Amino acid sequence: MSALGGGSSGGEGINPTASLIALVIVLVAVAVVFLVYPAATVPLIGVIIGGVLISFGVHFVPVGGAPAAMGQAPGIATGVAMLAAGGGLAGLFGGAWAAEFGIAISLAAGAIGGGLLMAITCLMVNVVYVYAMGIPAASGKVDKDPITGDTFPAYKSQGTEGHGLPFISYVGGVLGGLFGGMGGTLIYYELLQVYEEALPSVIGASTEGLTTLAVSLAGIFAVGMFLVAAVLTAYNITGTIEGPHDPKFKRWPRAVIGSSAASAVCGLFAILLVVI
Repeated sequence: MSALGGGSSGGEGINPTASLIALVIVLVAVAVVFLVYPAATVPLIGVIIGGVLISFGVHFVPVGGAPAAMGQAPGIATGVAMLAAGGGLAGLFGGAWAAEFGIAISLAAGAIGGGLLMAITCLMVNVVYVYAMGIPAASGKVDKDPITGDTFPAYKSQGTEGHGLPFISYVGGVLGGLFGGMGGTLIYYELLQVYEEALPSVIGASTEGLTTLAVSLAGIFAVGMFLVAAVLTAYNITGTIEGPHDPKFKRWPRAVIGSSAASAVCGLFAILLVVI
């Protein structure tokens, strides 16, 4: 994450120069769209907000990687980007299905879809930890669960950084799914509005005949942008994270800054693809 001012160890500091560059990139992208196709200015801003929501939400998701698979770290035994993509894309599909009912219902459906997938995933992970591996949930970052008040030191095995999935991590996973699903849906919805308006004049066909093409393009770009934001955030986290109580959670501003710039550039190309 050198572009955001952090070293390989991933500190919390923000590089003012890099942040200014990211802001300039965002403003330039918005300005270009405003000059080329003014009607897409607000949708581009929506795409940027969607990328920010995804990036912020990924920091809530409890990821333990390979150590979690061996019961040596709390979280889900997979990578940050893979887990975020699973929750977020489930939300995106739900939100895309509800797009015809308006933005409010679409965003709600996307958030519920992402949160539901993460809730089920976290539940089954704890079932495996407790009943298959025989280990209790114990955080390696805090001594007491901020929500339930459960204490962890007595249950944490020596030589580990904790294990299982504490309740605060479960809540974090659901919140991450909500934010991710909402962000991915917002990107899809805004691009769909642009494509449905621009494609008929560009291709010279009726709106009805281009609905499938508009939906397909919006879906492809939404999935791609989701993965861009998720991978950027994974590099910012650098490894495992337990959830909102983890000290690494404080790194989210750097990822949000980077994702806003990346989303602006991706959104710019996604819009220019059909308007010029």
